[in-house]
Amino acid sequence: MTTRYRVEYALKTHRRDQFIEWIKGLLAVPFVLYSQPTGVFEGQGISLTKTREEAHRRYSEILRDVEVMIDDHIASQNDAENPFPSKLKLLVPSVGPFFTRLPLEAAFKFQDRKRYISSRRFVSPSFNDVRLILNSAQIMAVTTYGTLQLATFDGDVTLYDDGQSLEPSSPVIPRLMDLLRKNVKVGIVTAAGYTTADRYYARLHGLLDAMANSAELTPGQKQSLVVMGGEANYLFEFSPTSPHLLAPVPRARWLTPEMAAWDERDIDQLLDVAEAALRDCIKTLNLPAVLMRKDRAVGVIPSSPDIRIPRESLEETVLVVQKILELSSAGRRRRVPFCAFNGGNDVFVDIGDKSWGVTVCQRWFGSPLGGGGGDGVPGTSTGTGIGIGTGTGAGAGAGIIRAENTLHVGDQFLSAGANDFRARSVGTTAWIASPAETVELLDELAELMGKKMS
Repeated sequence: MTTRYRVEYALKTHRRDQFIEWIKGLLAVPFVLYSQPTGVFEGQGISLTKTREEAHRRYSEILRDVEVMIDDHIASQNDAENPFPSKLKLLVPSVGPFFTRLPLEAAFKFQDRKRYISSRRFVSPSFNDVRLILNSAQIMAVTTYGTLQLATFDGDVTLYDDGQSLEPSSPVIPRLMDLLRKNVKVGIVTAAGYTTADRYYARLHGLLDAMANSAELTPGQKQSLVVMGGEANYLFEFSPTSPHLLAPVPRARWLTPEMAAWDERDIDQLLDVAEAALRDCIKTLNLPAVLMRKDRAVGVIPSSPDIRIPRESLEETVLVVQKILELSSAGRRRRVPFCAFNGGNDVFVDIGDKSWGVTVCQRWFGSPLGGGGGDGVPGTSTGTGIGIGTGTGAGAGAGIIRAENTLHVGDQFLSAGANDFRARSVGTTAWIASPAETVELLDELAELMGKKMS
């Protein structure tokens, strides 16, 4: 993602995804024409079955037309000789490259059976309806047009509730274990920046203990899990012999060539600017917070665990710090990427972002020098791809798992500086709103993978 787009996204559209809003607007027209709200009253002579069928037909047609536009956009983005934007790009200027096709019509029909979108007469297709349709279309794509090789997950609000841990009773755990059994590599890419394994074990102990005690997972499949912390700064691999079941991986083993070129002096200078900006925000907004400086991050956290900082103050802090950084000499040189984000009750500036974290996972599992050799040979994709991604990725090349074979699941696509948003540039994504939605998504994914294998 380019620096220019980061600023525009943060200042103008961080509360809404323009592509989703555009589809939502398209679906509002047949809702107005066919919803028949007076049908709830007796004696109106209106067939609710017919109105539902007509609404379903029109919604399906619209999403089929959008599907065709996405195919045209993919053809345009893959044609280096074509200087003209696609029709979709003209209609939604912020839309980025797609890594797979999107079967939107099929995804709508699936979600309509669950959410009864066509049956509603007073509530039009919502932002969440469209978000879930896109999620279903994306996982249909990664299992139909190719093979899912890598699934990466955010931590808070995705695998467990905000600030909590992955407990043994979590329904997410057996579903992650199922992915590992199917030789899908799993990466937990979290903003939590801990330098020691015990801190990550405290957050992920339910999953790690289940893996260590599993007789169904082979040793190779157990090695198919990594934890990438601090967005893209600390890599840990599963280690059954380690006290906390995770072993730190030296940076020299996993840094991409681009990341290895980041100068420590540039990193320190950028963090110094961020620290000064955060101090000013604490004073200006009278935040009940204290500063926390790490080797690859700086942020503000509540001064007491029982304090909740207002969301507006957090988002203001993100936007102020991001703008100051991008206008600073350290930011203008663009030698070191960074991510300023709202963590729910804190604000942090990390070196790198989740596009780099996911890229490290892609390289780690795609390289013979990395861990995670499964017991089967992953398939390769023949599809052309989508991820509703924007901008440029953190790097690509031979020996890595491709974007169309990668799925990143997270919740941070909406708020200021949303860090999961960056993963759109290097892989396909699914936008969830709670751990319960993650469970539903993984169930849907397992069903699709089961059908393909059968």
